[in-house]
Amino acid sequence: MEESFNQTDRSKIPLNRVLGLSTGILLVAGTMIGSGAFKKIAPMAQTGLNEILILLAWIVAGIITMFGAFTYAGLASLTNKTGGVYEYLRLVYGDFIAFLFGWVIFLMGGSGAIAALAFVFSQSANNLFHFPNPFDSLKDFSLGNFIFPFASSGVKIFALLVIIILTWVNTRGVKNGGVLNNVVTAAKILGILTIIIWGLFYSGAQPANATATVPEISSGLAAFSAFFGAMLSALWAYDGWANITYVTGEIRNPQKNVPLAIMGGVGIAMTLYVLLNFVFMRVMPLQNLAAVGENQIAATEVARVLMGNPGHIVISVLIMVSTFGAVNACIIVYPRVYYRMAQENAFFKKASYVHPVFRTPYISLIYSCIWSCILVITGTFDLLTNLVIFSGYLFFILVVWGMMRLKSKGVILTKVIGYPVIPIIIILFSFILVGNTFIVEPRQSVIGLALVLSGIPFFYLFKKNKSVENTGEPL
Repeated sequence: MEESFNQTDRSKIPLNRVLGLSTGILLVAGTMIGSGAFKKIAPMAQTGLNEILILLAWIVAGIITMFGAFTYAGLASLTNKTGGVYEYLRLVYGDFIAFLFGWVIFLMGGSGAIAALAFVFSQSANNLFHFPNPFDSLKDFSLGNFIFPFASSGVKIFALLVIIILTWVNTRGVKNGGVLNNVVTAAKILGILTIIIWGLFYSGAQPANATATVPEISSGLAAFSAFFGAMLSALWAYDGWANITYVTGEIRNPQKNVPLAIMGGVGIAMTLYVLLNFVFMRVMPLQNLAAVGENQIAATEVARVLMGNPGHIVISVLIMVSTFGAVNACIIVYPRVYYRMAQENAFFKKASYVHPVFRTPYISLIYSCIWSCILVITGTFDLLTNLVIFSGYLFFILVVWGMMRLKSKGVILTKVIGYPVIPIIIILFSFILVGNTFIVEPRQSVIGLALVLSGIPFFYLFKKNKSVENTGEPL
Protein backbone atom coordinates (compact mmCIF):
# COMPACT_ATOMS: atom_id res chain seq x y z
CA MET A 1 0.00 0.00 0.00
CA GLU A 2 2.85 2.38 0.85
CA GLU A 3 4.28 1.92 -2.64
CA SER A 4 1.00 3.14 -4.20
CA PHE A 5 1.76 6.81 -3.48
CA ASN A 6 2.43 8.76 -6.67
CA GLN A 7 4.61 11.86 -6.97
CA THR A 8 1.71 14.20 -6.11
CA ASP A 9 0.69 12.17 -3.09
CA ARG A 10 4.22 12.17 -1.67
CA SER A 11 3.77 15.69 -0.38
CA LYS A 12 0.82 14.45 1.69
CA ILE A 13 2.54 11.48 3.38
CA PRO A 14 2.91 12.12 7.14
CA LEU A 15 6.19 11.78 9.02
CA ASN A 16 6.58 9.13 11.72
CA ARG A 17 6.47 10.13 15.41
CA VAL A 18 9.11 7.73 16.65
CA LEU A 19 11.58 9.88 18.65
CA GLY A 20 11.26 9.77 22.44
CA LEU A 21 12.47 12.11 25.18
CA SER A 22 15.87 10.45 25.72
CA THR A 23 16.66 10.63 22.00
CA GLY A 24 15.50 14.27 22.02
CA ILE A 25 17.85 15.16 24.88
CA LEU A 26 20.80 13.46 23.21
CA LEU A 27 19.89 15.08 19.89
CA VAL A 28 20.11 18.53 21.51
CA ALA A 29 23.39 17.65 23.23
CA GLY A 30 24.71 15.96 20.08
CA THR A 31 23.99 19.02 17.95
CA MET A 32 25.62 21.41 20.42
CA ILE A 33 28.75 19.49 21.34
CA GLY A 34 30.94 19.76 18.24
CA SER A 35 34.30 21.39 17.66
CA GLY A 36 33.53 24.57 19.64
CA ALA A 37 34.05 22.82 22.96
CA PHE A 38 37.68 22.16 22.03
CA LYS A 39 38.61 25.33 20.16
CA LYS A 40 36.86 28.35 21.66
CA ILE A 41 39.04 28.67 24.77
CA ALA A 42 41.86 30.11 22.61
CA PRO A 43 39.99 33.17 21.27
CA MET A 44 38.42 33.66 24.72
CA ALA A 45 41.89 33.69 26.31
CA GLN A 46 42.95 36.32 23.77
CA THR A 47 40.30 38.78 25.04
CA GLY A 48 42.39 39.64 28.09
CA LEU A 49 39.77 38.39 30.56
CA ASN A 50 40.90 36.40 33.58
CA GLU A 51 39.96 32.79 34.32
CA ILE A 52 36.95 33.67 36.47
CA LEU A 53 35.43 35.96 33.84
CA ILE A 54 35.97 33.39 31.08
CA LEU A 55 34.14 30.74 33.14
CA LEU A 56 31.46 33.32 33.88
CA ALA A 57 31.08 33.91 30.13
CA TRP A 58 30.40 30.18 29.65
CA ILE A 59 27.93 30.16 32.56
CA VAL A 60 26.05 33.31 31.47
CA ALA A 61 25.86 32.04 27.87
CA GLY A 62 24.48 28.76 29.21
CA ILE A 63 21.91 30.56 31.38
CA ILE A 64 20.74 32.68 28.44
CA THR A 65 20.45 29.51 26.38
CA MET A 66 18.41 27.88 29.17
CA PHE A 67 16.19 30.96 29.34
CA GLY A 68 15.58 30.45 25.64
CA ALA A 69 14.44 26.92 26.42
CA PHE A 70 11.89 28.29 28.90
CA THR A 71 10.58 30.65 26.22
CA TYR A 72 10.30 27.89 23.63
CA ALA A 73 8.34 25.82 26.13
CA GLY A 74 5.48 28.25 25.66
CA LEU A 75 5.80 28.31 21.88
CA ALA A 76 5.86 24.50 21.71
CA SER A 77 2.20 24.51 22.77
CA LEU A 78 1.25 26.36 19.56
CA THR A 79 1.82 23.53 17.11
CA ASN A 80 2.84 19.89 16.79
CA LYS A 81 4.07 20.37 13.21
CA THR A 82 7.65 20.03 12.02
CA GLY A 83 9.57 23.26 11.40
CA GLY A 84 10.14 24.62 14.89
CA VAL A 85 11.31 28.23 14.87
CA TYR A 86 10.25 28.64 11.24
CA GLU A 87 6.73 27.55 12.14
CA TYR A 88 6.63 29.77 15.25
CA LEU A 89 7.65 32.81 13.20
CA ARG A 90 5.11 31.95 10.50
CA LEU A 91 2.27 31.69 13.00
CA VAL A 92 3.19 34.97 14.69
CA TYR A 93 4.42 37.21 11.84
CA GLY A 94 3.32 35.50 8.63
CA ASP A 95 5.19 34.07 5.66
CA PHE A 96 7.76 36.81 4.94
CA ILE A 97 9.69 36.85 8.25
CA ALA A 98 9.45 33.07 8.52
CA PHE A 99 10.84 32.66 5.00
CA LEU A 100 13.82 34.92 5.73
CA PHE A 101 14.63 32.75 8.74
CA GLY A 102 14.36 29.56 6.71
CA TRP A 103 16.43 31.13 3.92
CA VAL A 104 19.22 31.94 6.40
CA ILE A 105 19.13 28.37 7.70
CA PHE A 106 19.42 26.95 4.18
CA LEU A 107 21.99 29.44 2.90
CA MET A 108 24.37 29.53 5.85
CA GLY A 109 23.06 28.44 9.25
CA GLY A 110 22.19 24.81 8.62
CA SER A 111 24.13 23.98 5.46
CA GLY A 112 27.14 25.98 6.66
CA ALA A 113 27.15 24.12 9.98
CA ILE A 114 26.98 20.73 8.22
CA ALA A 115 29.82 21.72 5.88
CA ALA A 116 32.00 23.17 8.66
CA LEU A 117 31.53 20.22 11.00
CA ALA A 118 32.17 17.69 8.23
CA PHE A 119 35.34 19.58 7.28
CA VAL A 120 36.60 19.66 10.89
CA PHE A 121 35.83 15.93 11.20
CA SER A 122 37.77 15.28 8.01
CA GLN A 123 40.68 17.44 9.22
CA SER A 124 40.86 15.42 12.45
CA ALA A 125 40.82 12.17 10.48
CA ASN A 126 43.54 13.57 8.22
CA ASN A 127 45.72 14.25 11.27
CA LEU A 128 45.67 10.51 11.96
CA PHE A 129 45.52 8.96 8.49
CA HIS A 130 47.09 11.62 6.22
CA PHE A 131 44.85 11.61 3.15
CA PRO A 132 46.45 12.06 -0.28
CA ASN A 133 45.52 15.23 -2.21
CA PRO A 134 44.59 14.01 -5.71
CA PHE A 135 44.15 17.58 -7.03
CA ASP A 136 47.20 19.08 -5.34
CA SER A 137 48.55 20.37 -8.66
CA LEU A 138 45.44 22.60 -8.91
CA LYS A 139 45.47 23.84 -5.31
CA ASP A 140 46.33 27.43 -6.34
CA PHE A 141 43.51 27.64 -8.87
CA SER A 142 40.94 30.18 -7.65
CA LEU A 143 37.69 31.84 -8.55
CA GLY A 144 38.12 35.55 -7.96
CA ASN A 145 41.12 34.86 -5.71
CA PHE A 146 38.54 33.98 -3.06
CA ILE A 147 37.37 30.41 -3.70
CA PHE A 148 40.02 27.67 -3.98
CA PRO A 149 37.98 24.56 -4.86
CA PHE A 150 40.96 22.19 -5.20
CA ALA A 151 42.84 23.23 -2.04
CA SER A 152 43.01 20.50 0.63
CA SER A 153 41.31 18.18 -1.87
CA GLY A 154 41.86 15.02 0.20
CA VAL A 155 40.18 16.53 3.27
CA LYS A 156 37.34 17.92 1.17
CA ILE A 157 36.66 14.61 -0.60
CA PHE A 158 36.45 12.78 2.72
CA ALA A 159 34.12 15.49 4.11
CA LEU A 160 31.88 15.09 1.03
CA LEU A 161 31.73 11.33 1.56
CA VAL A 162 30.73 11.82 5.20
CA ILE A 163 27.88 14.19 4.28
CA ILE A 164 26.65 11.91 1.48
CA ILE A 165 26.77 8.72 3.57
CA LEU A 166 25.05 10.28 6.60
CA THR A 167 22.39 11.79 4.33
CA TRP A 168 21.76 8.33 2.88
CA VAL A 169 21.48 6.82 6.37
CA ASN A 170 18.97 9.50 7.39
CA THR A 171 16.83 9.10 4.27
CA ARG A 172 16.22 5.50 5.38
CA GLY A 173 14.37 6.48 8.55
CA VAL A 174 14.66 9.10 11.27
CA LYS A 175 14.88 6.30 13.84
CA ASN A 176 18.13 5.10 12.23
CA GLY A 177 19.60 8.59 12.48
CA GLY A 178 18.35 8.87 16.07
CA VAL A 179 19.97 5.61 17.15
CA LEU A 180 23.26 6.59 15.52
CA ASN A 181 23.06 9.97 17.27
CA ASN A 182 22.44 8.34 20.67
CA VAL A 183 25.46 6.04 20.34
CA VAL A 184 27.85 8.74 19.11
CA THR A 185 26.66 11.38 21.61
CA ALA A 186 27.04 8.95 24.52
CA ALA A 187 30.58 8.18 23.32
CA LYS A 188 31.63 11.82 23.11
CA ILE A 189 30.14 12.67 26.52
CA LEU A 190 32.13 9.77 27.98
CA GLY A 191 35.29 10.98 26.21
CA ILE A 192 34.88 14.56 27.46
CA LEU A 193 34.24 13.32 31.01
CA THR A 194 37.49 11.33 30.78
CA ILE A 195 39.43 14.50 29.86
CA ILE A 196 37.72 16.43 32.67
CA ILE A 197 38.50 13.80 35.33
CA TRP A 198 42.09 13.48 34.12
CA GLY A 199 42.51 17.27 34.24
CA LEU A 200 40.96 17.62 37.71
CA PHE A 201 43.55 15.21 39.11
CA TYR A 202 46.44 16.77 37.20
CA SER A 203 49.10 17.95 39.63
CA GLY A 204 51.74 19.40 37.29
CA ALA A 205 52.29 23.07 36.55
CA GLN A 206 53.21 24.41 33.13
CA PRO A 207 55.17 27.69 33.07
CA ALA A 208 53.59 30.62 31.28
CA ASN A 209 54.83 31.34 27.77
CA ALA A 210 56.98 34.43 28.17
CA THR A 211 56.70 35.32 24.48
CA ALA A 212 52.89 35.25 24.43
CA THR A 213 51.11 38.53 24.89
CA VAL A 214 47.54 39.05 26.04
CA PRO A 215 45.84 42.47 25.82
CA GLU A 216 45.39 44.16 29.16
CA ILE A 217 41.78 44.88 30.05
CA SER A 218 41.36 47.42 32.79
CA SER A 219 37.69 48.19 33.19
CA GLY A 220 34.75 50.02 31.71
CA LEU A 221 33.64 49.70 28.11
CA ALA A 222 36.69 47.66 27.04
CA ALA A 223 36.02 45.01 29.68
CA PHE A 224 32.31 44.98 28.84
CA SER A 225 33.01 44.52 25.12
CA ALA A 226 35.63 41.82 25.82
CA PHE A 227 33.17 39.92 28.01
CA PHE A 228 30.51 39.96 25.28
CA GLY A 229 33.17 38.95 22.75
CA ALA A 230 33.99 35.95 24.94
CA MET A 231 30.30 35.13 25.24
CA LEU A 232 30.00 35.25 21.45
CA SER A 233 32.54 32.41 21.30
CA ALA A 234 30.65 30.51 24.00
CA LEU A 235 27.32 31.03 22.25
CA TRP A 236 28.74 29.50 19.08
CA ALA A 237 29.53 26.37 21.11
CA TYR A 238 25.98 26.44 22.53
CA ASP A 239 24.44 27.03 19.11
CA GLY A 240 22.01 24.35 17.99
CA TRP A 241 20.01 24.07 21.22
CA ALA A 242 16.73 24.93 19.46
CA ASN A 243 17.28 22.54 16.55
CA ILE A 244 15.17 19.86 18.19
CA THR A 245 12.11 22.01 17.41
CA TYR A 246 12.68 21.39 13.70
CA VAL A 247 11.76 17.70 14.13
CA THR A 248 8.64 18.39 16.22
CA GLY A 249 6.57 16.37 13.75
CA GLU A 250 8.61 13.23 14.54
CA ILE A 251 8.71 13.53 18.35
CA ARG A 252 6.20 11.78 20.55
CA ASN A 253 4.16 14.17 22.74
CA PRO A 254 6.08 17.22 21.40
CA GLN A 255 4.37 19.86 23.57
CA LYS A 256 5.88 18.18 26.62
CA ASN A 257 9.02 16.51 25.27
CA VAL A 258 10.45 19.32 23.10
CA PRO A 259 10.96 21.77 26.02
CA LEU A 260 12.25 18.98 28.28
CA ALA A 261 14.68 17.83 25.58
CA ILE A 262 16.05 21.36 25.17
CA MET A 263 16.49 21.88 28.91
CA GLY A 264 18.06 18.45 29.37
CA GLY A 265 20.44 18.81 26.41
CA VAL A 266 21.48 22.36 27.35
CA GLY A 267 22.04 21.24 30.96
CA ILE A 268 24.37 18.45 29.82
CA ALA A 269 26.31 20.73 27.43
CA MET A 270 26.60 23.58 29.95
CA THR A 271 27.96 21.30 32.67
CA LEU A 272 30.52 19.74 30.31
CA TYR A 273 31.59 23.11 28.84
CA VAL A 274 32.19 24.79 32.20
CA LEU A 275 34.12 21.82 33.62
CA LEU A 276 36.12 21.30 30.42
CA ASN A 277 37.20 24.94 30.22
CA PHE A 278 38.03 24.94 33.93
CA VAL A 279 40.35 22.00 33.22
CA PHE A 280 41.89 23.75 30.19
CA MET A 281 42.79 26.77 32.33
CA ARG A 282 43.92 24.59 35.23
CA VAL A 283 46.37 22.68 33.05
CA MET A 284 47.66 25.57 30.89
CA PRO A 285 48.10 29.27 31.75
CA LEU A 286 45.90 31.71 29.85
CA GLN A 287 48.97 33.14 28.11
CA ASN A 288 49.73 29.73 26.59
CA LEU A 289 46.12 29.19 25.55
CA ALA A 290 46.03 32.65 23.95
CA ALA A 291 49.18 31.76 21.98
CA VAL A 292 47.53 28.76 20.30
CA GLY A 293 47.65 29.37 16.55
CA GLU A 294 44.61 29.72 14.32
CA ASN A 295 45.29 26.33 12.72
CA GLN A 296 45.83 24.63 16.07
CA ILE A 297 43.27 23.24 18.51
CA ALA A 298 43.62 24.36 22.13
CA ALA A 299 42.35 21.03 23.49
CA THR A 300 45.16 19.24 21.63
CA GLU A 301 47.79 21.33 23.41
CA VAL A 302 46.13 20.66 26.77
CA ALA A 303 46.04 16.94 26.01
CA ARG A 304 49.76 16.98 25.19
CA VAL A 305 50.44 18.37 28.66
CA LEU A 306 48.16 15.82 30.32
CA MET A 307 49.13 12.70 28.34
CA GLY A 308 52.25 13.54 26.34
CA ASN A 309 52.30 12.90 22.60
CA PRO A 310 49.49 10.29 22.75
CA GLY A 311 47.25 13.17 23.88
CA HIS A 312 47.25 14.42 20.29
CA ILE A 313 45.73 11.14 19.13
CA VAL A 314 43.20 11.06 22.00
CA ILE A 315 41.90 14.57 21.26
CA SER A 316 41.88 13.95 17.51
CA VAL A 317 39.71 10.87 18.01
CA LEU A 318 37.45 12.71 20.46
CA ILE A 319 37.00 15.63 18.06
CA MET A 320 36.26 13.14 15.28
CA VAL A 321 33.57 11.49 17.39
CA SER A 322 32.12 14.85 18.47
CA THR A 323 32.02 16.42 15.02
CA PHE A 324 30.75 13.21 13.40
CA GLY A 325 27.86 13.15 15.86
CA ALA A 326 27.17 16.85 15.33
CA VAL A 327 27.14 16.41 11.52
CA ASN A 328 24.63 13.57 11.86
CA ALA A 329 22.43 15.59 14.24
CA CYS A 330 22.46 18.60 11.89
CA ILE A 331 21.56 16.40 8.92
CA ILE A 332 18.60 15.07 10.91
CA VAL A 333 17.16 18.46 11.88
CA TYR A 334 17.89 21.17 9.29
CA PRO A 335 16.23 19.57 6.23
CA ARG A 336 12.96 19.48 8.20
CA VAL A 337 12.87 23.29 7.97
CA TYR A 338 13.06 23.20 4.16
CA TYR A 339 10.44 20.43 4.14
CA ARG A 340 8.04 22.61 6.15
CA MET A 341 8.80 25.64 3.95
CA ALA A 342 7.97 23.59 0.86
CA GLN A 343 4.67 22.55 2.45
CA GLU A 344 3.87 26.26 2.70
CA ASN A 345 4.97 26.81 -0.92
CA ALA A 346 7.93 28.86 0.32
CA PHE A 347 10.62 26.58 -1.11
CA PHE A 348 11.14 24.17 -3.98
CA LYS A 349 7.95 22.08 -3.99
CA LYS A 350 9.67 18.70 -4.21
CA ALA A 351 11.28 19.36 -0.82
CA SER A 352 7.86 18.54 0.68
CA TYR A 353 7.97 14.96 -0.64
CA VAL A 354 8.08 12.21 1.99
CA HIS A 355 9.50 8.79 1.17
CA PRO A 356 6.59 6.31 0.98
CA VAL A 357 8.54 3.56 2.76
CA PHE A 358 10.92 5.31 5.17
CA ARG A 359 8.66 8.30 5.92
CA THR A 360 11.49 10.84 5.72
CA PRO A 361 11.63 14.16 3.77
CA TYR A 362 14.18 12.59 1.43
CA ILE A 363 14.18 15.29 -1.27
CA SER A 364 14.78 17.98 1.35
CA LEU A 365 17.65 15.87 2.70
CA ILE A 366 19.10 15.65 -0.82
CA TYR A 367 18.83 19.44 -1.35
CA SER A 368 20.59 20.00 1.97
CA CYS A 369 23.29 17.50 1.01
CA ILE A 370 23.96 19.17 -2.34
CA TRP A 371 24.28 22.71 -0.96
CA SER A 372 26.40 21.56 2.00
CA CYS A 373 28.74 19.75 -0.40
CA ILE A 374 29.04 22.89 -2.55
CA LEU A 375 30.01 24.89 0.56
CA VAL A 376 32.67 22.29 1.40
CA ILE A 377 34.16 22.54 -2.09
CA THR A 378 34.17 26.35 -2.09
CA GLY A 379 35.55 26.54 1.43
CA THR A 380 33.27 29.49 2.29
CA PHE A 381 31.60 27.78 5.24
CA ASP A 382 33.95 29.36 7.81
CA LEU A 383 32.77 32.82 6.78
CA LEU A 384 29.14 31.72 6.83
CA THR A 385 29.28 30.07 10.26
CA ASN A 386 30.89 33.21 11.71
CA LEU A 387 27.74 35.09 10.67
CA VAL A 388 25.28 32.64 12.23
CA ILE A 389 25.23 34.05 15.77
CA PHE A 390 24.61 37.64 14.60
CA SER A 391 21.72 36.75 12.27
CA GLY A 392 20.44 34.05 14.63
CA TYR A 393 19.97 36.48 17.51
CA LEU A 394 18.09 38.93 15.30
CA PHE A 395 15.48 36.21 14.77
CA PHE A 396 15.74 35.16 18.42
CA ILE A 397 14.55 38.65 19.41
CA LEU A 398 11.56 38.27 17.07
CA VAL A 399 10.69 34.83 18.44
CA VAL A 400 10.76 35.96 22.08
CA TRP A 401 8.83 39.15 21.31
CA GLY A 402 6.28 37.10 19.39
CA MET A 403 5.84 34.77 22.35
CA MET A 404 5.19 37.75 24.62
CA ARG A 405 2.62 39.12 22.17
CA LEU A 406 0.76 35.81 22.05
CA LYS A 407 0.96 35.39 25.82
CA SER A 408 -0.50 38.87 26.38
CA LYS A 409 -3.36 38.06 23.98
CA GLY A 410 -4.13 34.82 25.80
CA VAL A 411 -3.17 32.68 22.78
CA ILE A 412 -0.51 30.84 24.81
CA LEU A 413 -2.25 29.41 27.84
CA THR A 414 0.56 27.19 29.18
CA LYS A 415 2.80 28.51 31.94
CA VAL A 416 6.08 30.03 30.72
CA ILE A 417 8.78 29.82 33.39
CA GLY A 418 9.92 33.27 34.52
CA TYR A 419 7.41 35.17 32.39
CA PRO A 420 7.66 38.11 31.73
CA VAL A 421 11.04 38.76 33.40
CA ILE A 422 13.07 36.09 31.57
CA PRO A 423 11.79 37.01 28.06
CA ILE A 424 12.60 40.69 28.74
CA ILE A 425 16.12 39.71 29.90
CA ILE A 426 16.59 37.68 26.71
CA ILE A 427 15.50 40.56 24.50
CA LEU A 428 17.75 43.08 26.27
CA PHE A 429 20.70 40.68 26.20
CA SER A 430 20.15 39.90 22.52
CA PHE A 431 20.02 43.60 21.61
CA ILE A 432 23.28 44.22 23.49
CA LEU A 433 24.91 41.16 21.87
CA VAL A 434 23.83 42.16 18.35
CA GLY A 435 24.88 45.79 18.92
CA ASN A 436 28.25 44.82 20.35
CA THR A 437 28.84 42.40 17.47
CA PHE A 438 28.01 45.12 14.96
CA ILE A 439 30.54 47.45 16.64
CA VAL A 440 33.30 44.85 17.04
CA GLU A 441 32.73 42.98 13.74
CA PRO A 442 31.03 45.55 11.45
CA ARG A 443 32.09 43.88 8.18
CA GLN A 444 30.81 40.44 9.17
CA SER A 445 27.62 41.94 10.61
CA VAL A 446 26.85 43.80 7.37
CA ILE A 447 27.54 40.65 5.33
CA GLY A 448 25.27 38.65 7.63
CA LEU A 449 22.48 41.19 7.26
CA ALA A 450 22.98 41.24 3.48
CA LEU A 451 22.67 37.46 3.31
CA VAL A 452 19.41 37.64 5.28
CA LEU A 453 18.03 40.26 2.87
CA SER A 454 19.20 38.25 -0.14
CA GLY A 455 16.20 36.04 0.50
CA ILE A 456 13.73 38.80 -0.49
CA PRO A 457 13.75 38.14 -4.27
CA PHE A 458 13.47 34.41 -3.63
CA PHE A 459 10.48 34.99 -1.36
CA TYR A 460 8.64 36.75 -4.18
CA LEU A 461 9.74 34.09 -6.65
CA PHE A 462 8.20 31.34 -4.52
CA LYS A 463 5.20 33.52 -3.72
CA LYS A 464 4.54 33.93 -7.45
CA ASN A 465 4.20 30.18 -7.77
CA LYS A 466 2.25 29.79 -4.53
CA SER A 467 -1.01 27.90 -4.74
CA VAL A 468 -4.29 29.66 -4.08
CA GLU A 469 -4.94 27.42 -1.09
CA ASN A 470 -4.85 29.32 2.21
CA THR A 471 -2.64 27.36 4.61
CA GLY A 472 -3.00 29.54 7.64
CA GLU A 473 -3.04 33.16 8.74
CA PRO A 474 -0.80 34.84 11.33
CA LEU A 475 -2.18 34.72 14.84
